[in-house]
Amino acid sequence: MAPGNLSQVTEFILMGISGSPELQIPLFFVFLAIYGLTVAWNLGIITLTTVDSRLQTPMYFFLRHLAVVNLGTSTVIAPKMLVNFLVSKKTISYYGCAVQLGEFILFVVAEIFTLAAMAYDRYVAVCNPLHYMVVVSPQVCLLLVFLIHFCSLTTALTVSSCVFSVSYCSSNVINHFYCDIIPLLALSCSDTYVPETVVFTFSVINLFFSMIIVLISYFNIILAILRIRSSEGRHKAFSTCASHLMAVTVFYGTLLFMYLQPRTNHSLDTDKMASVFYTLVIPMLNPIIYSLRNKDVKDALKRFLHNPLQSLRLT
Repeated sequence: MAPGNLSQVTEFILMGISGSPELQIPLFFVFLAIYGLTVAWNLGIITLTTVDSRLQTPMYFFLRHLAVVNLGTSTVIAPKMLVNFLVSKKTISYYGCAVQLGEFILFVVAEIFTLAAMAYDRYVAVCNPLHYMVVVSPQVCLLLVFLIHFCSLTTALTVSSCVFSVSYCSSNVINHFYCDIIPLLALSCSDTYVPETVVFTFSVINLFFSMIIVLISYFNIILAILRIRSSEGRHKAFSTCASHLMAVTVFYGTLLFMYLQPRTNHSLDTDKMASVFYTLVIPMLNPIIYSLRNKDVKDALKRFLHNPLQSLRLT
């Protein structure tokens, strides 16, 4: 990422979601509302799973971690995006762009592996309930979080370094609302074979390794549920996984659509809409998905609103 590789480019211009001047203010308020709800709901999940004494299980440990990651993803993207709706000069510095890309990759990869860890947690809860607290112990939870962040940090540093190792010459207009890999590489005036190969390789490894964990976990969960004789027992077992399965399907489906298609087939306008979904909408929806279908979270919220001190975890 040496300045010598930049030629004349020292900053980038973000085109945003729409170039229509009359849409800037309405879009500002729409995405301000989305970001505000994202912050409020994820902070709510973080608070409840931290202070409530009945939510101190591995499932809610990972849910809290997912809320932190979702909050990070939105915060990397939304503030700059909101400012750009209100200003005429929608620029971001070269190094600011590199930092934004690196942070974005960090949180997206962390979410991928957090969802995989949550799938493993649900597998143990359904298939080996008697040893659940032993298999998914606090030490194992901390180890999984460490591995999640090690993989996400390694990916972020490697991919962002490769993307910013190429030369950016005359054109500096990014057809996006944040610094993303595909529109950045489209601006390069040098050979992008190496960074494209690195991006594709890390995408395949991260997505498919995590998806293997999810698929194996849910294959065994389904087999375990089918072996349950009572319909009430099957419904109870399935309900513990339904929210996570919904979140996994939406998130992985969007990422597969975005990053595992040939570059020649990419429509940057379509990619922008998909990016809005997984960087801003999904982090807003995840707390709703997990809360509306989870009696424990709803009960914890009622206890917290009724008497915050009574719901505090004993230490």
